[in-house]
Amino acid sequence: MPDQTGRVAVVTGANSGLGFATSRDLAAAGAHVVMTARSTEKGEEAAGRIRSALPAARLEVRRLDLADLASVRAFAGEVVAAHPAIDLLLNNAGVMMPPRGETADGFETQFGTNHLGHYALTGLLLEALGQAGGARVVTVSSIEHKPGRIDFDDLQKKRSYSPRGAYQQSKIANVLFALELDRRLRAAGRDITSVIAHPGYSDTNLQSSGPTGIARLAMKYVGNKLFAQSADRGALPQLYAAVAPDVQGGDFIGPDGFKELRGHPTKVHAIRGAQDPEVARRLWEVSEKLTGVRYAI
Repeated sequence: MPDQTGRVAVVTGANSGLGFATSRDLAAAGAHVVMTARSTEKGEEAAGRIRSALPAARLEVRRLDLADLASVRAFAGEVVAAHPAIDLLLNNAGVMMPPRGETADGFETQFGTNHLGHYALTGLLLEALGQAGGARVVTVSSIEHKPGRIDFDDLQKKRSYSPRGAYQQSKIANVLFALELDRRLRAAGRDITSVIAHPGYSDTNLQSSGPTGIARLAMKYVGNKLFAQSADRGALPQLYAAVAPDVQGGDFIGPDGFKELRGHPTKVHAIRGAQDPEVARRLWEVSEKLTGVRYAI
């Protein structure tokens, strides 16, 4: 990894799994890492584990609940005041396949957290990213984006909800958002790069904290044991997307193994539907209306 000394990185969902591994490795390379978590207690515990291995690590923990736009706005205001220039934003946090619920603002939990929360956060941090020079935004999707589609007639899944279908919608939304952000940044001549990453099938707490019943048991005790790679390995694509010198705007980084389930970071491809600029434009406009966040580009 290139030296990250002097750079400021914001990592969402940093207290466990991929976010923890990403925060630790960026700190090891010299970055000042802003670790976000819904619980500052859990965030501080995670930061303590990193400091025990890396005493010189430059870390700060800040509360961020992506399922609450008031929290997103409060966090953005605080972190920009502390760091007027932000070099890296890793939109990593997420929820996966829970029973249907709603965010504080009335959005379906997975769409509201995984997509709308990160859409709002990125927009609110955009000027600070622009101040850094060569900043990158890495939005973490999933191989589950491939069967996904955006149901504009029932975005919040009030008429028909399946945990996996809603997750897939949120993950294709991540890809559509990141690619549309890349198009808009290029058109505006902004020195910010938007890229995408996915971890393949990685053993994290998502498999046990979201799904219920048989799905939870199958993922935690069968899938994770037989097929998953570690969270440390799963974090490599997003780390590569964040710092590798050959990454360009719009790139999608994932594992190079069978079906992109595991392996070393490489450039992969989104499904054709996730590359549709008209769908992306419509999703952007809907996201702007729902969150009230308008990008200054």
